Amino acid sequence: MGSSYNSGLSKETNIFHLKVWALVGICFCIFAVLVLLVLWCFVARKKFRTRNKHPVSWIPNVSKEIKEIRVDQNSTNHFDPGRDSLSNGEKYHEKNSDKLMTHPSNGKETKSDGRGQSGSFTFIRSEDVAFESVEKKGSPAVNPPCSHTITLPSPLAGLPELSQLDWGHWFTLRDLEIATNKFSKENVIGEGGYGVVYRGQLTNGAIVAVKRLLNNLGQAEKEFRVEVEAIGHVRHKNLVRLLGYCIEGTHRLLVYEYVKNGNLEQWLHGAMSQHGYLTWEGRMKILRGTAKALAYLHEAIDPKVVHRDIKSSNILIDDDFNAKISDFGLAKLLGAGETHIITRVMGTFGYVAPEYASSGFLNEKSDVYSFGVLLLEAITGREPADDSRPLPEKNLVDWIKMMVGARRSEEVLDPNIYNKPSKSAFKRALLTALRCVDPNVEQRPPMSQVVRMLESEEYPIPREGRKKAKESFRPSLDAEQIHRY
Repeated sequence: MGSSYNSGLSKETNIFHLKVWALVGICFCIFAVLVLLVLWCFVARKKFRTRNKHPVSWIPNVSKEIKEIRVDQNSTNHFDPGRDSLSNGEKYHEKNSDKLMTHPSNGKETKSDGRGQSGSFTFIRSEDVAFESVEKKGSPAVNPPCSHTITLPSPLAGLPELSQLDWGHWFTLRDLEIATNKFSKENVIGEGGYGVVYRGQLTNGAIVAVKRLLNNLGQAEKEFRVEVEAIGHVRHKNLVRLLGYCIEGTHRLLVYEYVKNGNLEQWLHGAMSQHGYLTWEGRMKILRGTAKALAYLHEAIDPKVVHRDIKSSNILIDDDFNAKISDFGLAKLLGAGETHIITRVMGTFGYVAPEYASSGFLNEKSDVYSFGVLLLEAITGREPADDSRPLPEKNLVDWIKMMVGARRSEEVLDPNIYNKPSKSAFKRALLTALRCVDPNVEQRPPMSQVVRMLESEEYPIPREGRKKAKESFRPSLDAEQIHRY
């Protein structure tokens, strides 16, 4: 029987005169190849779907309570009369725009062309409309209506919709390698402990800033989630807009709008001062925008966002000298009912609130203190902490208190300010700053009140407020002395 079986397999067939056993072997091989091809197609398809639909563990746990705020073109009733706003296609053409900068060589006023970049860690003005929901005094902080939107040109226009989140765009690592010329050194616009920021150009021609987080023992993952949670959904014209993200393997990248006119530190102390000095009007415009953004983060959204690293290098400036707060890598969220948290002390020396530095006690009033230091920095042109100065002048806040206590407050004004402010404008700004840096955290005003103080044409502090300030700063500071000056 075995011999007949073997003889049957050895018979020739009509197919190329192949023997039966050879034909069976060929058919088996073809079947195996087809099976492998089908399996490969299935795996490839599944991998492609996974790439475009992140696993739950990949997607940052963004709070659903943080809303994307936009405003309808006709919804002007939601705005306070004193608030800045953008309408569709509106550009900044104020009559006094030529008062924002003075040229260093001759002191004459000139309008900046915004071309000086000189190593800026910078990001561009947002194309989206902002809703400035700073609540009126005495009204509760609530989310403003957002049932209507304005469609404005976006840096993401023309790009395929790949994001599975309800905001932003998901970029592949390859997309960002192409945009930054493989993360070349020539495209580096900023770097620090968090990582490196590159200038990039998307396939649609839009210029963006790509923040590549360093993978230091999970720190990149932590900072990535913090920034996405803090500003992934929110929109405000004085906040740098987060456009999208990239998650591949251990790579964590964030894509921001590109703001090309430097930052406040560079305009006050660094590279941008070669193009001119910020006038008093220019400085106050930047500070008012910063105050409005902080008021929005603290009072208009839930959970509130505490930035935790407000400083001049994190205040970017666009071509129209609008402020844009950046770098939310240290931000903390405070939910409803949370008055504060105790956390590890992080921030920049000179800007950190005393109660936070000593005990880790953190809430939105910590940002208020940092803003007060920032305002003093803009008024004086001095850095918050400067070891090159004599001992009494090393700490900016202490020096200001000493000068005001000695009735020499007029001497603290930055000598590079060509056109001096009026006495009332100077007093208003100085006393607002001193209220913000009050060592008693309870005495610091909320940022919505700071906005009103900076925008007011009258002396901003009510008589009871001056009394509290005077009691807080004695013996080093008598707030009434500013009022009499």
